[in-house]
Amino acid sequence: MPSTVGAELVRELALELRSAALPMHGAHAGRELAGDARAAGGDVTFAIDEAAERALEAFLEARAPSVACYSEDRGLAIPDGAREVLVVDPVDGTRPALAGFESCCVSVAAAPLADGVRMGDVRIGCVVEIPSGAVFLAERGRGLLESPPVALSGNRDLDRMFWTFGFRGRPARPLVEVLGDLIDRSSVRGGTFDLGSACFDVTRVITGQLDAYVEPGPLLLETPGLRAEFERVGQGSVLNNSPYDLAAAVLCATEAGAIVSDARGEPLDERPLLGSGPDYQMSIVASANAALHERILASVSAGAERIAARATAPNRASSGH
Repeated sequence: MPSTVGAELVRELALELRSAALPMHGAHAGRELAGDARAAGGDVTFAIDEAAERALEAFLEARAPSVACYSEDRGLAIPDGAREVLVVDPVDGTRPALAGFESCCVSVAAAPLADGVRMGDVRIGCVVEIPSGAVFLAERGRGLLESPPVALSGNRDLDRMFWTFGFRGRPARPLVEVLGDLIDRSSVRGGTFDLGSACFDVTRVITGQLDAYVEPGPLLLETPGLRAEFERVGQGSVLNNSPYDLAAAVLCATEAGAIVSDARGEPLDERPLLGSGPDYQMSIVASANAALHERILASVSAGAERIAARATAPNRASSGH
């Protein structure tokens, strides 16, 4: 059956959501909490998120009533007869948006609706910057259909690396332990940033503004005791990147020629697309070139090993070894 969701519809939806969010960009009214409920992904829902979600519902009702949708705040909705699904983060980078910063985006990805649908099944991805309206639009196998100029960095030196990571909802001390060597090496001759939006972070690699985006959060969950730390910082929820954070941006980055994997170097294609709990969350390293990517992965692996060793050290001491 021919697809009813094309690149133009995905693009139009992303721009419609941008229009809904833009009036609250930098406005204190957007910081109001939308009731006491948590979003499907575990984060709190602000007024700006609620406005964009309402715009999403109206668009789907009018333009794509037979298409399923997974959104950050409301989870999965499947109308009768649905064969395709849109994976939507109406405001990726809510906190930068509320502060009036540049680093906030709309993310829309399209994939077939099927059991076991994966990140690698995403056909179309669109990221729109909320302040500027800049569009990144990709179709699998066809490259970037629309974007600012692609300028992947040729830098391979960790000391000269300009890169970004994220602290929202992650326990700071173990995260810094994993990333500390990279932070120290690049702090003088390069630059480190927490920009608050996974979509913005990944697309900065495309534009050449950054060399890499490194987010090892789920890797830390493998260390005994750290899940409780994530839940403490997340106020009861584990908060890492979910598929709706990454689906569109990862497709745009790979179609632009960037190197993308999880923090162990494994591809993201086999990761489940529809879900947002800890089992669905994923680490990511997005780099401008393969040589830099390998060096980042080696540093992250060494940091993860240090965390694991520290977690087991008290047990060894208490056992007398």
